[in-house]
Amino acid sequence: VLTGARFVLAALRLAGAALLSPGSCTFEDSACGYQWDYAHLPWTLHGEGHYISVDTSYEGEKAVLSSPDLYSEEWSCVRLIYQIATTSVTSPDPARLNLYLRQEGESFDRLLWSAKEPSDSWLIASLDLMNSTKKYKLVLEGEMGQDKSTSIAIFEIKITSGYCIECDFEENHLCGYVNRWNPNVNWFVGGGNIRNSQSILPKDHTLNSALGHYMYVDSVYVKHFQEVAQLISPKTMTPISGCLTFYYQHKQESSIVFTVYLRDMSGFYEEIWKTDSALNADWALAEVDFNAPYPMEVIFEVAFNNAKGGYVALDDISFSPVYCSNQTGIHFNPANAGCNFEEDLCNFYQDHKDSPGWSRVKVKRNVYRAGDHTTGFGYYLLANTKFTSQPGYIGRLYGPTLPGNLQFCLRFYYALYGFFKMSGSLAVYIFEENHVVQEKIWSVLDSPKGVWTKAEISFRKPMPCKVVFVSWCKSFWDCGLVALDDISLSLGSCQAADLLLPSPGECTFEKDECVFIQKKRGRGSWHRKRGPTPTSYTGPKGDHTTGVGYYMYIEASNMVYGQRAYLVSRSLRGTSGRQCLTFFYHMYGAGTGLLSVYLKKEGDDEEIPLWRRTGEQSISWLRGLIEYESDTNYQIIFEAIRGVSIRSDTAIDDILFQAGTCLEVEEIQFSSGYPDSLNEIEY
Repeated sequence: VLTGARFVLAALRLAGAALLSPGSCTFEDSACGYQWDYAHLPWTLHGEGHYISVDTSYEGEKAVLSSPDLYSEEWSCVRLIYQIATTSVTSPDPARLNLYLRQEGESFDRLLWSAKEPSDSWLIASLDLMNSTKKYKLVLEGEMGQDKSTSIAIFEIKITSGYCIECDFEENHLCGYVNRWNPNVNWFVGGGNIRNSQSILPKDHTLNSALGHYMYVDSVYVKHFQEVAQLISPKTMTPISGCLTFYYQHKQESSIVFTVYLRDMSGFYEEIWKTDSALNADWALAEVDFNAPYPMEVIFEVAFNNAKGGYVALDDISFSPVYCSNQTGIHFNPANAGCNFEEDLCNFYQDHKDSPGWSRVKVKRNVYRAGDHTTGFGYYLLANTKFTSQPGYIGRLYGPTLPGNLQFCLRFYYALYGFFKMSGSLAVYIFEENHVVQEKIWSVLDSPKGVWTKAEISFRKPMPCKVVFVSWCKSFWDCGLVALDDISLSLGSCQAADLLLPSPGECTFEKDECVFIQKKRGRGSWHRKRGPTPTSYTGPKGDHTTGVGYYMYIEASNMVYGQRAYLVSRSLRGTSGRQCLTFFYHMYGAGTGLLSVYLKKEGDDEEIPLWRRTGEQSISWLRGLIEYESDTNYQIIFEAIRGVSIRSDTAIDDILFQAGTCLEVEEIQFSSGYPDSLNEIEY
């Protein structure tokens, strides 16, 4: 069974350690150019045990270790062999090891991987790094948590060209492949030593030698019908598609079923290859087209029917981004199945029998009627069932055709007005290609009135299908308005997407205040809140991210006229070139004051004004865009000033820092008040 050895594991030394690629290290004699950040806890190099570690014998929150500058113009795989040792099994704030990618020209590090599970032996993590022309560093961060006695050790970092699912089984970490333990049949390492009694083949495939290694599973201990052994690859964390190849041998194939599956994070198995009945006394090559648009594991499974079932051996798993057959693969771009309705209906369409159906409308900024979700002043779809003369009115909006046998996550925002009973007023159906209804996959139950609320639905269908949005009113007396905006589709289940690591530089305030800190906390500071603010006729009814999540706001009731509240980012890395800051702000209330954004460069006392709004702006969340540049480290400051009355609650949400220029430009960076054209709907 493929588990590791103890904490001090001399065997982890690689053959030919002197030939390590840049960024790789076995921590034998040195840290290979890795440097620790002296502002945090120190790392200790244990040359005799070949590892580097940090522990709670020093007081501090974390330790940071960064690689030398690296280049990777080819796809590469980072393998990290590590251990988290702790005395407490369950801690509310456990120790954690994080791996970040620090790319040239980016103010934020991208979190690639994070682990918090303690173990009594070493573990392996495998991460694909896409090819890039930019310089980068790998940054390891050990967070010590609250446990009194914690140690985090790193035995080896290895960067190799190629993909993490590739393996020749010559190294004892087996590239992160693991055997799913079974009392009777398991995958073992074969070869490597002529005297090894478990070596059932004279030679491996990689070296064509008795000293080489391979994986094998034998039927000698089979006790039951259909005993199964599984060898599981590292999870693919980056979308890949192409040709998976491997070499295998099997003996007495009649009672052996050797199958290769893909398994996604929801546990769904898809068979991609199975042995034919031909006997292979020598190594045979298998090639299989492989598509992993979202995180998956490759599972090599052998099922035996009796103890005389023989064996299966496996070696040299490799991958090419070109499909084995001449096919180009079904290239499906999920972006084509979404729409924010700013320009048109994108790839959505209506059945003309359903008139008036859905209309694309725009509401100018005003204090009575909410605008769209995308910007607060753009377009969205509206099904106005009040205009209909008959109950049972239905408006259908058809999406583009989606390929079958893929897992999808559908997200959209909806808002409802004027219904007494909301349930069923908006539903989502799956239609087959010929417009036959297959099933209803979602319908609204209840939601805050007039608030853009986020919906998420995971689905998978074997055949090509369409997503159809249906609005309807059940009776003449209960018809209202149904609004729809920002439809998006992604590959993989929504639950798996939620487990993915957040975008660097993004803050939705759902979990905490992210990179922001208060200058001084108190009643007159920024507060993190969900739902409406306490004072009527001011502040948002819900957040911008989901409609039921968190945002930051100032509570004017606790402040005096002209009082200021500051939300300040931590020091951000300066870069050459322009940066784009996007955020959403809410300034509704007759007494609303000022909201300003400043840039403060390290070493300068001056705060450079980037953007300002004065007075009441809209009842909607509005999008703000700012372009700026700073080649030295800097901070971004959000300053809110309380206005003349308690109707002065100002809020912000969904802050996003991005490298490069903004795709759109705001005409006015400094303005006051909303325009005169109130409450107009443009059809």
